[in-house]
Amino acid sequence: MNRIVLATRNRGKIVELERILGDLGAAMAGLEVAGLEAFPDAPDVPETEPTFEGNALLKARAIAAHTGLPAVADDSGLCVDALNGMPGVLSARWSGRFGDAAASGKDRANLDLVLDQLADVADELRGGHFVCAAALVVPGGAEHVVEGRMHGRIIRAPRGSGGFGYDPVFVPDDDTRTTAELAPDEKDAISHRGRAFRALAELLPDALATARTR
Repeated sequence: MNRIVLATRNRGKIVELERILGDLGAAMAGLEVAGLEAFPDAPDVPETEPTFEGNALLKARAIAAHTGLPAVADDSGLCVDALNGMPGVLSARWSGRFGDAAASGKDRANLDLVLDQLADVADELRGGHFVCAAALVVPGGAEHVVEGRMHGRIIRAPRGSGGFGYDPVFVPDDDTRTTAELAPDEKDAISHRGRAFRALAELLPDALATARTR
């Protein structure tokens, strides 16, 4: 059986990515997906690159080297027009650095800070988009990076209990609900992460087949 590693300890992200990859059917047949909880000695990889693509590759390369297995990693964030594209790659630590144990508190602190910064911004100027860069690194083999985006606007107060991060304040284009109010399958169909990982999954069979011939 083939095995790939999702290079994250973010439980919400693991659940979402497993759901997206699991819905791809034949493209993922016979493929076992493991998160970093299966590799407790895996290194924490600081996101030191200035771009989503750079951070995704950084993490995927490190985990592929550590495990000897194909690794998939992503870096994603919210880019707000009125904040000149920020928080961007700093989305997960916009309000400062927190430990993994405080993930829910970190999410809320980041969200509250963005809302405070947009408090005086008119509704028609509160546009933005989510970006996800997803990377696949096969040890001794191929590297691929793809990107997905979801455009929308930032509302003034959180709504909904689904998702994580900035989902409760983001309303996608052509909808009136936040991404935290969408059913999981609805969100996956339009989300930046869903788009990026569906595109990456199309590359998996050939990438893994190439690795097996080396």
